Amino acid sequence: METGTIILIIVGLYLLVSLLTGIIPALTISSSVSGYVAGDRSMNVFILYFVIGASIFSSFAFLGGPGWAYSRGAAAFYIIAYGVIGIVPLYFFGPRAWRLGKKYGYVTQAELLADRFDSKFLSVMLGALSVVVFIPYLTLQMVGAGYVLNVISEGLIPYWAGAGATYIIVLIYVYFSGVMGVGWSNAFQGMFMMVMAWALGIYLPYVLYGGIGEMFTTIMDAGHEAMLQAPGLTAGGSEWNWWGYSSAVLVSAIGFSVWPHFFMRSFAAKSAKSLRLSVVLYPTFLIFLVPILLIGFSAIVLFPDVVPADSILPYILMQLDLPAIVIGLFCAGALAASMSSGDAILHSAASVGVRDGIRPLLKNPLSDKNERLLIQISVLVIGLIAYLFAVVIDVSIVALLLGSYGGVAQIFPVIFAMFYWRRATKAGALAGLFGGIAVNTLFLMFPEIKPLPMHEGMYGLAANVILLIGISLVTKPDDPERVEKFLKSGASSKVFRGRS
Repeated sequence: METGTIILIIVGLYLLVSLLTGIIPALTISSSVSGYVAGDRSMNVFILYFVIGASIFSSFAFLGGPGWAYSRGAAAFYIIAYGVIGIVPLYFFGPRAWRLGKKYGYVTQAELLADRFDSKFLSVMLGALSVVVFIPYLTLQMVGAGYVLNVISEGLIPYWAGAGATYIIVLIYVYFSGVMGVGWSNAFQGMFMMVMAWALGIYLPYVLYGGIGEMFTTIMDAGHEAMLQAPGLTAGGSEWNWWGYSSAVLVSAIGFSVWPHFFMRSFAAKSAKSLRLSVVLYPTFLIFLVPILLIGFSAIVLFPDVVPADSILPYILMQLDLPAIVIGLFCAGALAASMSSGDAILHSAASVGVRDGIRPLLKNPLSDKNERLLIQISVLVIGLIAYLFAVVIDVSIVALLLGSYGGVAQIFPVIFAMFYWRRATKAGALAGLFGGIAVNTLFLMFPEIKPLPMHEGMYGLAANVILLIGISLVTKPDDPERVEKFLKSGASSKVFRGRS
């Protein structure tokens, strides 16, 4: 049997197992919206660990990470830097959100904010923002899947067909199982890609150079010292300045814990204790980025000028004399990285779009059955839109994510104010969020007007905080009873203690 055929069989078997892992949980949850969106609040520490970890480390990490290490060197370390601190806010925000969701029925981030600031418009605005930033994030995952299957088939499988075949599987299990399908498939995919990452990250430097130390020595001797010096290089090959590097780390860290699909896992937890434990354990997931970046560094000297850089992992695999089964397993690991984020993003985008974007605009409330059906239909529509973007764009995987982070980071100040600042008002929250998004978008579209070469999200956050504080202080305070409900969500009252 030919090598290509064996590889594709292994990838096909992996996709089949992923489908079954995602479909079976549909039998264990209720048919309600709460079951579909929040899994009846039943996720234990094991599932939460992989949902939180695998849903963040995606094509961005498994393909974009090696791609940046290969083309931009030390610049790729920003991925580890922001991940280390980005999870911290969820330790404080998450249990508060869980307690409020348990008591009042919230299942999305915007529901919390809309109730705290008594604003349907805020809900709709957040719903729209979430879907807008989710689409490039989902597109990123499809791009990764397309790269993998196109390269390992040596062009036999067109890029568009590889992305389409992979995400038909994702669409099916997300459509039927909702968040629990995402959870169990993420557990399988997360374990699989971690094993593959470590195996390949250690193997490549050894077989190509004789060891990791020898690999870096060879890179230095070949005249690529700049690749090993922070902050690394830009996409054009010039040195990335510290303004750009540090602001990319800060914006990504601020936006990390408030991604709607990430924040929503707070509502799916079995208890506040299990959520906190999952957050504490999460940094261990970051360790798998070490071998991921080693993969990229291993190609700098021996495989120059590979385009696009994000395809370097499958490219290396096809250049080595490895058994077809081994190549198939490693490529399946890359697909696992794509799917483990894509399913979570797709589910959250549809849930947020309907519950926070569409439902507040309707005169008559939707029945539970019709709301779930509308969310499922949205899964198909959003998946199709992201796929159309995936097959026509030509943008770096990491660049796609960096662009999205600037917008989503604008949610952080209003989340913080919701839980910790009594004087925050609806007018201040709306002004801050709208102003931050507007400024971020302005500098994203016209980077040449930036006063300093920082990530556009930093300018958006500065405008956001100034407007949030300034407008809140000059407007009438919100209803004290409503405000206290959110401020006391962190208190260990008897009601909350018994449920956490």
